[in-house]
Amino acid sequence: MGRNTGLPDSLRHLRITADTAPEVWPDDTGCGVLHIDMDAFFAAVELRTRPELADRPVVVAGSGSRSVVLSANYPAREYGVRSAMPAAVARKLCPHAVYLPPTRGLYSEVSAAVMAVFAEFTPLVEPLSLDEAFLDVGGALKRLRTTPSRIGAEVRARIAAEHGITCSVGIAPVKFAAKLASGMAKPDAMVVVPQHRVRQFLHPLPVSALAGVGQRTADALERAGLYTIADVAATPLARLRRVVGVAAGEHLHALANGDDPRPVTPHSPDKSLGAEHTFDVDQGDADVLARELLGLSGRVAAALRTKGLLGKTVTVKIRFADFTTITRARSLPAATDVAREIHACAQALLSANVPPGSLVRLIGVRIEGLAAEDSGQQLRLDGDEPRWRDAELAADTARNRFGDSAVRPASLLGWNTTDQTAASADHGTTDTR
Repeated sequence: MGRNTGLPDSLRHLRITADTAPEVWPDDTGCGVLHIDMDAFFAAVELRTRPELADRPVVVAGSGSRSVVLSANYPAREYGVRSAMPAAVARKLCPHAVYLPPTRGLYSEVSAAVMAVFAEFTPLVEPLSLDEAFLDVGGALKRLRTTPSRIGAEVRARIAAEHGITCSVGIAPVKFAAKLASGMAKPDAMVVVPQHRVRQFLHPLPVSALAGVGQRTADALERAGLYTIADVAATPLARLRRVVGVAAGEHLHALANGDDPRPVTPHSPDKSLGAEHTFDVDQGDADVLARELLGLSGRVAAALRTKGLLGKTVTVKIRFADFTTITRARSLPAATDVAREIHACAQALLSANVPPGSLVRLIGVRIEGLAAEDSGQQLRLDGDEPRWRDAELAADTARNRFGDSAVRPASLLGWNTTDQTAASADHGTTDTR
């Protein structure tokens, strides 16, 4: 069933659509947390300029043989197509769908505009990804002379009118319940979990709906005879600790009883930045791996400079042809945002951990130990680094003006940077989609 599940029939009265009369909206007193999630975000953004496809199955995915689904609209989901699914599988499930390539940069642009709408209602906005965020509106209600549900409705109307996409909203007194509720509201609706009915809302749901419960934990709970959240809530804490461990037991017991003290935390700092690439064909050529690593290092360094950050620890991720995956890390002498230094460290890790002749399916670079550029980090005065950084800053300027391919290292001239490369930032959130 998972966390993005349908709303049980017994809870249908908690759902608000555009047609629901305000006088029958559920009681939202004390429900100061909103979780807002865009509906099929990447696909919805693409469909703004392709309205003739709105009723057809549409999938956003790369064209490579190992690309994954970035987004699928709801007609495509009826055939079992889901985000993160291999595109090859999606094509078998729904061969008649329209497959669109991702438009680089567009989703970040729309996301920033959507987040700006959220910020007009409350400064307490905690983005989880490009297309979802928590909002704490508890302190804004008196100032705005409104209610949480009315804020949710106004946000939904603004996003639809100004950006041509829809979103779903969960409203609850705590983050965990709000996130569950937004998943149940999909698509294009709101679900309110009244403060006095949080347990009633949670308890019929399966254990898989609990944040932090993957397949192994769910199997352990079910072997112990615990199938629903109500079962977990009623289980003595000592027994739950024996079933899933001390930390997990305490965490799940609290959530099952509606206890989630986490505040909405705006502007959560990045803990790491990274990029990775899945090859269309398993690669054993050391030169190919080195060039791909250079491109990824450049993307990571550019992201650091954009955010005004320096990083200290370089990590490479390597997935071999048999799907064995390793990560190896090494700290630099000083924090940096220079691609040349990140690549040199990453290349050393790659060379030390990929035996000659090994076939690599995926390669990634990530940098951790982040700090602000002006945070008092020790500067390097060895002469070479400032010149390389100046060159990379100049390249940033050229790329911003003329496009990503305007300036590249000589070894990457003519190199095909395919749509299989994915970049990410880890904000340290514990929520999963």
